[in-house]
Amino acid sequence: MAKLTFISWNVNGIRAVDKKGALKWIDEEEIDFLGLQEIKAEAEQIPDSIFERAYKYQSINSSINKGQSGVALYTDIKGEAHCCEQVDILDEGRINEYHFDNIVLFNVYFPNGQRDEERLAYKMGFYERFLDYILELRKAGKSIVVCGDVNTAHHPIDLARPKANEKTSGFLPMEREWQDKLLASGFIDTFRHVHGDEAERYSWWSYRAGARGNNVGWRIDYFYVSDDLKDKIVDADILDQVMGSDHCPVKLVLEI
Repeated sequence: MAKLTFISWNVNGIRAVDKKGALKWIDEEEIDFLGLQEIKAEAEQIPDSIFERAYKYQSINSSINKGQSGVALYTDIKGEAHCCEQVDILDEGRINEYHFDNIVLFNVYFPNGQRDEERLAYKMGFYERFLDYILELRKAGKSIVVCGDVNTAHHPIDLARPKANEKTSGFLPMEREWQDKLLASGFIDTFRHVHGDEAERYSWWSYRAGARGNNVGWRIDYFYVSDDLKDKIVDADILDQVMGSDHCPVKLVLEI
């Protein structure tokens, strides 16, 4: 048995966060899988020296829209990167899919639905395509780990001002119902599994009006695992002391 540490972080621009020196903490941690979202860069634009330690394997999926979206996965564990085009149909660089042993890890930057109705519809379609895809993998006998910015707070406890945001994309009933369906399909919200109903734990804060200092935030970054991994969960947490982005990292430790 080995303990594997997974970190997920929406960096809101990997070059910007690197210039702030906000990636240095990663070199001091034992991280087996590092999933970054919203890197806003092509692979060749990411400095080779971004981490002092050199990860053996990396998978960069950039958006066709320059300077937007994009995800990156770094690991020392040998596996196989796959392409998830049937979910990310607009080629926005939203998914890393990585197979190792009998586990499939997804690092995902789910769409934001706040721009307009068309974008909200795309977000909901993305949700449905993704769930269908991972359920097919479950049927094939694969264990699943999903990390990333889901862009929805699930329950009122997951955001500071639920009443004020009932009609805001990111806390709409239909978005939250998809999370209900995900859990009902045999997946576990690992933070709630470990921490129960612990309140005022958020992973994203607006840059406006001192939101982070006042902890007026949302928990929209998650680690989900298929329920066959339930007994393998050692820890799950929100690393809200880590600065550098409007999101903070989230963490999962599995004993496999």
